[in-house]
Amino acid sequence: MSTYQLILASASPRRRELLDQIGLSYQIRPADIDETPRPDEPPQDYVTRLAREKAQAARAETRESLPILGADTAVVLDGEVLGKPRHETEGLNHLRRISGKRHEVLSAVCLNLTDPPRILEALNISRVHFRQLTEDEIIAYWRSGEPRDKAGAYAIQGQGAIFAERLEGSFSGVMGLPLYETAGLLRKAGIQVL
Repeated sequence: MSTYQLILASASPRRRELLDQIGLSYQIRPADIDETPRPDEPPQDYVTRLAREKAQAARAETRESLPILGADTAVVLDGEVLGKPRHETEGLNHLRRISGKRHEVLSAVCLNLTDPPRILEALNISRVHFRQLTEDEIIAYWRSGEPRDKAGAYAIQGQGAIFAERLEGSFSGVMGLPLYETAGLLRKAGIQVL
């Protein structure tokens, strides 16, 4: 019998940190899926689909009946998803685009359950207001290495916090796993949180 409460379908150290914060025990089973947006797919549908597909991919790779938690986060500016930067030019461009503007961070969570088989999903939408950044700040931040594997090219829990003038919504959601929504799904599945 497993001592774990769930399987996390992610290798994200931020998601692990957040699950640790609320005292959950879990296995890590990263899911490798195609994260290409579909033509004309709205950002809310996109991020929810990816969370679901991650949980489903992890389910297909295990014989265990533990609940599987999938999650995905997207930074959205004017209806466009700003993903993880593929290279320096794109990363600098993301930062220039969100400078001095408000953008949304969408974080979807999906719980894949086996007894009875069902899928539970939730979506958190937060709004982050960035102050105007100087070109020197943008370049220095990129060179720090922090934004390279982050949606929208910044980390709210790291050095990128100095750019966020205001946040409306979930800090943990902007980090990558909205704890309020996650705890709600876990309670529905009968998993004790705290």
